[in-house]
Amino acid sequence: MIDQARVLSDDQLERNFADIAPPLTPDAALLEATKCLFCHDAPCTIACPTHIDVPAFIKKIASGNLRGSARVILDANPFGHSCARACPVEVLCEGACVLNDRDEQPIKIALLQRHATDYVLEKKLRLFEGGRRTGKRVAVVGAGPAGLACARDLRRFGHDVTVFEAKDQPGGLNTYGIAEYKLKAAIALAEVQDILDLGVELKTGATIGSLDKLLTDYDAVFVGIGLGSTKRLGIPGEDLPGVVDALTFIEHLKTHPYRETTVGRQVVVIGAGNTAIDAVTQAKRLGATAATIVYRRSEADMPCYHYEYELAKRDGCGFRFNAAPQRIIGNGSGGVSGLEVRTDGGSETIPCDMVIVAIGQGARAELTWPKDHAKVFV
Repeated sequence: MIDQARVLSDDQLERNFADIAPPLTPDAALLEATKCLFCHDAPCTIACPTHIDVPAFIKKIASGNLRGSARVILDANPFGHSCARACPVEVLCEGACVLNDRDEQPIKIALLQRHATDYVLEKKLRLFEGGRRTGKRVAVVGAGPAGLACARDLRRFGHDVTVFEAKDQPGGLNTYGIAEYKLKAAIALAEVQDILDLGVELKTGATIGSLDKLLTDYDAVFVGIGLGSTKRLGIPGEDLPGVVDALTFIEHLKTHPYRETTVGRQVVVIGAGNTAIDAVTQAKRLGATAATIVYRRSEADMPCYHYEYELAKRDGCGFRFNAAPQRIIGNGSGGVSGLEVRTDGGSETIPCDMVIVAIGQGARAELTWPKDHAKVFV
């Protein structure tokens, strides 16, 4: 493993994990906003999963109304700050921009969205209020994006909402699971605070094993607990020290000073989804000499977004395709020395001293709820 004190300086680590897409200056944002054609049946809005009225918020930026622009964004999507930084806009709104049809660069929708939402964040502007109390009480299990979005809307409708979260901090994936150079935890937590300011109650460190009591105490229960832990490989050696799942690796990085996250000199990441890319790029940025994706299928079969793949290549990460992991080899001293894979040419060992597993997540089994219960929503 690497002694980072001898590899990367604190300044270098800060640069490695700085925003991958720096914000626009006010002049640059104004210029970019004026390029928008303000389409009537805007394909960018249709492509947005939360259907933000993109032409409307960009027009408000063009007229200097940043508060109004942010209100359009956050009314549709309470996580407009996070999405401006982490959303795969290349395959959504920006990918749908009509300027692509003219062989021109699409409008920088994500950066414009960040420009507007950063303004209200920095100015600490409150854009929404909780609705008039209805007397109805709703329990939300899980303080990830789904649970918090539900809580925000219910409170705006006037219902009393209590959110139960097992972890110490709310935010779910936005707080714990997105690459540090895309989204800082502080941004995710600021969005959560905006929701709590509406009058939503939050209880962290609260593990719910059964909904029975909640069904007695509340008029309705929303379950938004997300996926469970990373799936196991099912091969010898996966319990060796030096083998870690990608979510644990990323969470530690996001909740500790960079220097406190252990990384190998030669890191292998098993899997080829977006989480695998986040893991391999961050291992490289932490100082790994080599960081390599190992994937059992072909390059064309990779489930990650193409631009994420290109980012990893720019970071100097390697890729081994059509290589199916067979076993993780120990070094005899309680660590890892290699990953044995099966290839078209036979068996091969890839040298490594750290293996990060990123092959998807399974369903959670910690919480069960009655099926087809009139008061339970999932």
